[in-house]
Amino acid sequence: MARAHQNGQVSTDRPEKPVIYISVDIEAAGPSPSAYAMLSIGACVVDAPDSEPGFYVELQPDREGVLDSAMAVGGFTLDGLRASGTAPEAAMRQFADWIDAVTPAGHRPVMVGFNAVFDWMFVADYFHRYLGRNPFGHSALDIKAFYLGVTGSSWPGTSMNFVAERYGLSITLTHNALDDARDQAALFRAVRGELDARV
Repeated sequence: MARAHQNGQVSTDRPEKPVIYISVDIEAAGPSPSAYAMLSIGACVVDAPDSEPGFYVELQPDREGVLDSAMAVGGFTLDGLRASGTAPEAAMRQFADWIDAVTPAGHRPVMVGFNAVFDWMFVADYFHRYLGRNPFGHSALDIKAFYLGVTGSSWPGTSMNFVAERYGLSITLTHNALDDARDQAALFRAVRGELDARV
């Protein structure tokens, strides 16, 4: 059970593991994993240089629902992914193995996303449905909410364009999940840097 002290610090009854932040982005055929397939996953360690390989996989669709606007974003077709994608169970096992490989011993991986609630619901659903476990546990860190807390901005002010402009970052989403995960990591480092500068 966590307890908050007067100085704002939180203590728990057991020592907290150090964390490693992993930026994750996904592309999907629609807004919900109940009716639409996850099409691709990209991930990178937030504090690793972009020259280090991240993780990327395209998945065979396991749902037939299609939202045309969502498909247009990533340039995928269900027929193309049926032919070239990785079976969902194998894809999630590859992702879990990669997370295990990049997470130092004794650390806990924390998923980071920009509007993480969207990516999280697909990632969590697929991990539990195909592997019966989620290496990220039951929580994620949303960059938009983090930015809101650090800057006191309004919710409309948390759009990617506004956040990137504040830190002088030039970001053009390609909707390649790994590229977008790396852009998210840069945003997270920038917001965290602003917070660290105040300490």
